[in-house]
Amino acid sequence: MQVPEYRRGILGHGSVLTLTSIADRTSPVMRGKWVMEVLLGSPPPPPPPNVPALEETKGTSAGRMLSVRARMEEHRKNPACTSCHKVIDPLGLALENFDVTGRWRIKDGESAIDATGDLYDGTKMNGPADLRGALLKHQDAFLLSFTESLMTYALGRRVETFDMPAVRRIIHAAERQDLRLSAFIMGVIESPAFQMSRMTPVEMTETAIGSRPSADVEGKKSKSEGRR
Repeated sequence: MQVPEYRRGILGHGSVLTLTSIADRTSPVMRGKWVMEVLLGSPPPPPPPNVPALEETKGTSAGRMLSVRARMEEHRKNPACTSCHKVIDPLGLALENFDVTGRWRIKDGESAIDATGDLYDGTKMNGPADLRGALLKHQDAFLLSFTESLMTYALGRRVETFDMPAVRRIIHAAERQDLRLSAFIMGVIESPAFQMSRMTPVEMTETAIGSRPSADVEGKKSKSEGRR
């Protein structure tokens, strides 16, 4: 069975869509934040203090239930909210056709779904397929974030600055293999950080960039071997 265009990839995965929702409604803010943080590696800043939550925005107007998008537009009228929300919200609103558990829908209550928006680089979007295409324009950011996350999972710790030469080397090697997932996995497995987890940061960096040990390190090694 052919997968619908809107369902393709991780953006249409029910687990992600449920994780980034609230119990009784979708959350474009949480979904947009997830895209920025996980896929692009650019987490948004925390909200300023004393900003009312979206739940405090009126859910009705003129006797009609407001859609999530309409409530967010009211929420953004607060000047303290505008700067961040204009970047986060379009990413999440592009996924509004997915309900709380990821089922496809065309209406939010009484209102038709409006999944349009502009990415921060000006790219026009209308729905998850457009969002996926827009993110592909920022492939470098995605590959870096993906490789760092894979390394974090494999090492059981955060990726530090001294890991970055190895991260870049994994990406470059994967690019020569058509960005296959297996290339990233093998790159992590073959990295000094994974194989020699007890190495010092300096040793891991030297090994990752292919440099020779310093004379001091070689001298210590010779003395150690002489004592044997």
